[in-house]
Amino acid sequence: MERMNRSEIVFKIIAYILIGVFAAVALYPLIYAVSASISSRAPYESGQVVLFPVDVNFDVYKILFTRNAFWITYTNTLFYTVFGTIWSMFVSVTGAYALAKKRLHFRRQFNFFVVFTMWFSAGMIPSYLNYVEMGVDNRWGMVFAFGVQAFNIILLRNYFESVPSEIEEAARIDGASEFQMLSSIYLPMSKAALATVTLFYATSRWNGYFWASILLKNSQEKPLQVFLREEMQSYQTLLDNMLGADTLAFSPDSYAYAILICSIIPILIIYPFIQKYFARGVNMGGVKG
Repeated sequence: MERMNRSEIVFKIIAYILIGVFAAVALYPLIYAVSASISSRAPYESGQVVLFPVDVNFDVYKILFTRNAFWITYTNTLFYTVFGTIWSMFVSVTGAYALAKKRLHFRRQFNFFVVFTMWFSAGMIPSYLNYVEMGVDNRWGMVFAFGVQAFNIILLRNYFESVPSEIEEAARIDGASEFQMLSSIYLPMSKAALATVTLFYATSRWNGYFWASILLKNSQEKPLQVFLREEMQSYQTLLDNMLGADTLAFSPDSYAYAILICSIIPILIIYPFIQKYFARGVNMGGVKG
């Protein structure tokens, strides 16, 4: 018994050390990016910024926040994320609920078609031509055209199938409609899965770059990630034109780091509130095939 207790203590110590090391490795790039964005030019370019900021200077954020393009693209990303996630959840929840019902005609075939899209896709060029033909070149087009991911439908379907059938039968005897059963029984009992899928969709929408960069022609409709990419390609020239290379109190690289930090702040704020549902939602939703 004494040996077992000692072995458990040693195991826990090693586990905590490894977790601490992994956490430090994961957090270091974020901490360094924050420090680099608010450090003055001389300490940064001389290599003094290793972990914490040196000679703190917020001028880079003042310049960034005065740019109209930044706020326009930031607002666009919020629009795509909020309305896109709502639309994606609506389609995924209703589709998963229907596919979870054994009384659905051709249920096997519908499930096969959904899973089939996870194995095969039309390819980039056919997809691009299809989006162009559909007129996906505006805000609402971006919201509706990228509404569903097959994996998330399957995850929700499996979770709905785990709800005891006796509860549904009791509700049906009481005269509940399909909408009432979905809203009053399935959704409240599936909070973990719903939170997980919502996080998947919101993260995907927030980080969306590729299709937005090639489909959206109006610069007033482009999201933050496209702005970030364009700024990363030309921020040195931009700052030189705005202030002059010799008058900058911060390194041009600090401007790039500032944009990166601003682009991930919302996800960092939201994730801790949803993280407790994350593992439970994926595990319980992936039990059945």
